[in-house]
Amino acid sequence: MKRLTSAGAVAIVAAAGMAGAFTGSPAGAADRTAPLPASGFNQPAAVQAEQALTAQTAAALGLAGGEVLQVRDIVKDADGTEHVRYDRTFNGLKVIGGDLIVERKSNAIKKVVYNRGAKAVGVASIKPSLSQAAALAKGSKSANFKATSNKGTLVVFVGTGKPVLAYEVVTSGVKADQTPSVLHSIVDAKTGAVLEQDDEVKSGTGNSMYSGQVSIGTSGSYSMSDPSRGGNNTTDLNGGTSGTGTIFTDPDDTWGSGTTANRQTAGVDAHYGAQVTWDYYKNVHGRNGIWNDGRGARSRVHYGNAYVNAFWDGTQMTYGDGANNAQPLTSLDVAAHEMSHGVTEATANLNYSGDAGGLNESTSDIFGTAAEFAANNTQDPGDYLIGEKINIRGNGTPLRYMDKPSKDGRSVDCWSTSTGGMDPHYSSGPLNHWFYLASEGTGSKVIGGVTHSSTACNGATITPVGRDVAAKVWYRTLSTKLTSGSNYKAAREGAINSAMELYGADSAQCKGIQAAFDGISVPAGTAACGGGTDPEPPTGDNLLKNPGFESGAVNWTGTTGVITNSTSKPARTGSYKAWLQGNGRSSTENIGQSVAIPATATAASLSFWIRIDTAETTSSRVYDTVKVQVVDGTTTTTLGTLSNLNKNTSYVQKTFNMTAYKGKTVTVKFVGQEDYSLQTSFVIDDVSLVAG
Repeated sequence: MKRLTSAGAVAIVAAAGMAGAFTGSPAGAADRTAPLPASGFNQPAAVQAEQALTAQTAAALGLAGGEVLQVRDIVKDADGTEHVRYDRTFNGLKVIGGDLIVERKSNAIKKVVYNRGAKAVGVASIKPSLSQAAALAKGSKSANFKATSNKGTLVVFVGTGKPVLAYEVVTSGVKADQTPSVLHSIVDAKTGAVLEQDDEVKSGTGNSMYSGQVSIGTSGSYSMSDPSRGGNNTTDLNGGTSGTGTIFTDPDDTWGSGTTANRQTAGVDAHYGAQVTWDYYKNVHGRNGIWNDGRGARSRVHYGNAYVNAFWDGTQMTYGDGANNAQPLTSLDVAAHEMSHGVTEATANLNYSGDAGGLNESTSDIFGTAAEFAANNTQDPGDYLIGEKINIRGNGTPLRYMDKPSKDGRSVDCWSTSTGGMDPHYSSGPLNHWFYLASEGTGSKVIGGVTHSSTACNGATITPVGRDVAAKVWYRTLSTKLTSGSNYKAAREGAINSAMELYGADSAQCKGIQAAFDGISVPAGTAACGGGTDPEPPTGDNLLKNPGFESGAVNWTGTTGVITNSTSKPARTGSYKAWLQGNGRSSTENIGQSVAIPATATAASLSFWIRIDTAETTSSRVYDTVKVQVVDGTTTTTLGTLSNLNKNTSYVQKTFNMTAYKGKTVTVKFVGQEDYSLQTSFVIDDVSLVAG
């Protein structure tokens, strides 16, 4: 949401450590990015089973020695396809930005998405040049408040460049405006440079008691604990700002008065918001709580001199006013917004900077809005306005507008290369606009008693696919496609692919999702509706599909992760290529494609461009090879072999005669093999099979 200081009112939200919140430690625990196994709670059986296979999976992916996978989340499709999300450690150190998603069916890996394309996350040494004390001082100095806690630990940081050894310094304290801060600073363990910062304090606003009389889940006689929703419970901190508090109780199961005269009122708002959000994710997306493991949320309420705090496990909200007239300001869309930050953390774990920060904030706006509609509360009907009840500006206007984000004076309607440099609350504008366009289309209409009007950035008239479709597509994108550093282009790719998977490539839903991204000016990538799943078909006389690998692994089979856009090795053209080997250990990798060569051909030839670099120093002995093969039925023929002796710093073209295979359907295959040490990388691009 958004931190506000207007007419004496302030509102903030701090994303707390999920594991820390559940165990009762203060909001802002330093292990907020730790994977689920570190939480100390029983894991779902599927996660436990997958965790037991991580060494096998790491080997299949060709991960380097020292890299260990930790399962964070599993999404399983109806057809049995699993999307397993992993975090990584390297030689025992947490890897920040090393997350990846493995898509698997029938125990076969179909696709891998590495955050920012980072397949390799190892560093040469885990011995820092910079002392921990110096790193802590750097983190503390970069904070604009007096630290009450300053902790640091060594990590591997995968930013936009190569992995580096760094310290993650977590500095906690209270800012001059009395709002809490939990600042994460990534400090280079060699140079001392501050590489990235992220404050756990996420801004938020709410509105007061506009849901009217509601039914809430309670138990016993009577406590504000809901056994039907994983044990959701709401506690009174009795003036404190940390700890677990005491669960609200009541003699007659009638709670609050709708005013601040009764301290239960804030509890009702918080408990009802948690209940609505739980039901929305469960009934619409099949998600069983924030972590999808059946655990409920704990909402903690604090009355202070000027503040009412509502804490969710996963987020913390603090509300109050400068006149010391404490009043609960939670509302349906705000409650769902804040709990959705927890869902984002449990799935894509989107960063809170760059494009990813805007996607993070907008995700909470999207699901906050969707949950508000799903609640169907007559006192707070669904609309596409965020924080519309609070009247923070004193003129009846909401905090944010999804139909036209720029109406708030700071957000942007359309994506551009400068969007990632904005505050996440304003860079969220384009995705909010996308959700509205996909849900309601262009033009003017009255929704929830409020007039909405939207135009597309490209001037197009957009036909809506409906709010439910847009929300389901975005949930699938969040849970199966995005990683922590994803940008708007990745969001477009993921959403279009999700729409294809849910509704079909030629469906109106897919085309509407795509049109809405066109409508916020996110440029087209490789994913496209209506034209099938191969956006790079054969060109000219080339019989191969996706010959330059720019569609990723589409049309090619073989070892997962070989086809990559990693910047560690240059492509000859475009950004994708096939990178075989380069592991520095005994391993075999391959890719191949089935192709039919016309019987009428008088000649056929296979050509490709290859770049070979190696750590082998010999000039006479073959250690590592790549074979060019043709598989014809049960017969495999090697057309040629290249090795570490053929090393070259630029791409060279190789050509082989395939006329003997005219009239047949064969598989063109590249097979790389390394010995036990010293890497050799065989990088292949722009493959062509021409028959004349």
